[in-house]
Amino acid sequence: HRDRLRFGCWLLPSPSEHPSCHCWFRGGAEEKQHLRGSAQIPLSVSAQVKGSQDGAGPSCVSPRAPSSVAGPQNPLEMNLCWNEIKKKSHSLRARLEAFSDHSGKLQVPLQEIIDWLGQKDEELSAQLPLRGDVLLVQQEKETHAAFMEEVKSRGPYIYSVLESAQAFLSQHPFEELEEPSSESKDVSPRHRIQNISRFVWKQANVASELWEKLTARCVDQHRHIERTLEQLLEIKGAMEELSTMLDQAESVRETWEPIGDLFIDSLPEHIQSTKLFKDELSPMKDGVKVVNDLAHQLAISDVHLSMENSRTLEHINTRWKQLQASINERLKQLQDAHRDFGPGSQHFLSSSVQVPWERAISPNKVPYYINHQAQTTCWDHPKMTELYQTLADLNNIKFSAYRTAMKLRRVQKALRLDMVTLATALEIFNEHDLQPSDRAMDVVEVIHCLTALYERLEEERGILVNVPLCVDMSLNWLLNVFDSGRSGKMRALSFKTGIACLCGTEVKEKFQYLFSQVANAGGLCDQRHLGVLLHEAIQVPRQLGEVAAFGGSNVEPSIRSCFRFSHGKSAIEASQFLEWANLEPQSMVWLAMLHRVTMAEQVKHQTKCSVCRQCPIKGFRYRSLKQFNVDICQTCFLTGRASKGNKLHYPIMEYYTPVRGQKSTWLSRAVALRCWGCPRVAALPSRPGASLQLVGRPRAGHSPRKLLQCPRADVGWGSSRLLTIPLCSHTVASAVLHGLQLSSCIPALLQLLGEASASHPVAAVPLVTPLLCRALCLPSECLHLFHTRFEPGWLSCQHFCDWSCRLAVARPR
Repeated sequence: HRDRLRFGCWLLPSPSEHPSCHCWFRGGAEEKQHLRGSAQIPLSVSAQVKGSQDGAGPSCVSPRAPSSVAGPQNPLEMNLCWNEIKKKSHSLRARLEAFSDHSGKLQVPLQEIIDWLGQKDEELSAQLPLRGDVLLVQQEKETHAAFMEEVKSRGPYIYSVLESAQAFLSQHPFEELEEPSSESKDVSPRHRIQNISRFVWKQANVASELWEKLTARCVDQHRHIERTLEQLLEIKGAMEELSTMLDQAESVRETWEPIGDLFIDSLPEHIQSTKLFKDELSPMKDGVKVVNDLAHQLAISDVHLSMENSRTLEHINTRWKQLQASINERLKQLQDAHRDFGPGSQHFLSSSVQVPWERAISPNKVPYYINHQAQTTCWDHPKMTELYQTLADLNNIKFSAYRTAMKLRRVQKALRLDMVTLATALEIFNEHDLQPSDRAMDVVEVIHCLTALYERLEEERGILVNVPLCVDMSLNWLLNVFDSGRSGKMRALSFKTGIACLCGTEVKEKFQYLFSQVANAGGLCDQRHLGVLLHEAIQVPRQLGEVAAFGGSNVEPSIRSCFRFSHGKSAIEASQFLEWANLEPQSMVWLAMLHRVTMAEQVKHQTKCSVCRQCPIKGFRYRSLKQFNVDICQTCFLTGRASKGNKLHYPIMEYYTPVRGQKSTWLSRAVALRCWGCPRVAALPSRPGASLQLVGRPRAGHSPRKLLQCPRADVGWGSSRLLTIPLCSHTVASAVLHGLQLSSCIPALLQLLGEASASHPVAAVPLVTPLLCRALCLPSECLHLFHTRFEPGWLSCQHFCDWSCRLAVARPR
């Protein structure tokens, strides 16, 4: 009953329009309290109100209210109120019908729009992916254009519906209310209106989103189709152009003559033309790269070329690769032919090896050797490998200088460089313009120089030389010494140093030439250039594994030793360098020893070795000065062999030339032992525990010999010296050597000592004084007295002559 009263109050006009009705509904506090009480509206009134809501109610209501209910008592006023209620009811019905009709007209088109947009979105998705053919993509473009026209024509209707929905929502706003609880079965009209408005809003939002999405996808797909079509047209044009260019290039390739039909002189021209042809194909190379890049970009965009386009592109790539391979192969064949048969050919060197070996060439022109039987490769020539194996037999030599010199002698003879003079080598160097010395030479230049050198050797000596073998082995040795890393480059100074050290020339000339290669225009050499020369020279024993005995790779001590002769100057002259080299310094003693080994090689001494009983002794001969008639060959001495019960005693005399007067007495032979030149000592490095000293150096025109002595343990190298007496008077010497009496030798000895006093300020006592005492038949006390009177070891020749004369006068008859 209260709800109906409230609904009637909602239907009534505002209090300002109907104050009487308002006053009636809004009575005093007593009336409101009474309404909240037990007052009831008669059923007839309720039915009439309900009937009025249905449009068939009575025109007037005469409520029969109890007398206790407060309200208007005038029937006229009641009729007026009821009329107002009827009007309000009709207005509400009209509003509800209009709202229902309007919301229904919006929901249906919105749902249709949503369904249509979903369908078009599926149709748009079905247009992808695009096929990689120009005609097919053009068809897709036309289809998509028609699709876009259809969507565009539908646009005004969709916009009008969305605008109507917007207007409806603006007239009927809704609030975000909580969903009604499941307990309440009835929904109020206000809630029903808000639910309808909310549903229309949702439909409008979905339709708007789908429309925006569809239009954006249409635009993107249109751009994608345009871009794809443009790329396909570009690929098609590029492939047609490449196909034409490949046809032209292949026609040129068909005109190439076989390599075997070409003249050797025309090889450089064909090489140049092939290189130019290869350069002309650079645009084609770029075109192939562009086509492949475009195809890759299309694949990334999910556009795959059609079968026809894919086959065309694959065919172009295959033809291009074949063309490139044929050009590279022909260029390689031309270069190989020019290398093997041209002016700089190494083909003639292939005969230096025999089956199963094959000579091959690396890309930097360095040769290497293939053993087809063992399936191996190596840098060393087979003959060089055998040579190195024979050098191992010399490792039993105790003294490093001799061991190194004898190894180098074997290498020198194997390379036939012992027959090449330094003058001939200089001519070849000048012809090939090997200046300046610090410029780099490649393998081809080295081969040219060596070939010219051995051909010149054949002409000058008139002998048959295996030029390919000698050139290949010399190249192998030079690379091992100066280019062990096989870079294919070596300095001209290195090449000239290697040839000069092994050529058959006097050691003094070698030193002079080597010094000239590092000296400036004024003939002076500073420490840096001298260090470069010594560093190049020390590589020779280093390759043989003997560098440690000669100071190692550190040449600074040798430089300081050499510049002691410069008298404090910053540069050294050639004469000062030769004076230093004449002392056979530790870093260069192997070169002087090589000269002595060469000289002694063909010498035969008509005597028998006391150890191995070899007769005659070949090579070096060693004779003990403290033992009677003890001669030792070079093999026994250098390897340390000794006879049973006999130990070799020092000092020892070394012979590397024949001795004149082999049948003279032992005293005359001892007197004849001499060594020309200024007295000096050359320290030869050797193995630990084996020390050897050579004293003296021969002058031109005299028979060279050496005195050897082991130094005392408390004296360093160069401390002990022996007598070197030049027998300048050959008349007296011949008288002595022809078996005269010992007493008649005394004046000759005194005369010789007098002649030697001017040029040689010192003489060694231990050698001559025993001879004189024995010749004069003096007791051993005289010798002891002489040693105690004078400083042991040394005195001037003048003092020695005076003492000898006094002994001769005082000698008892």
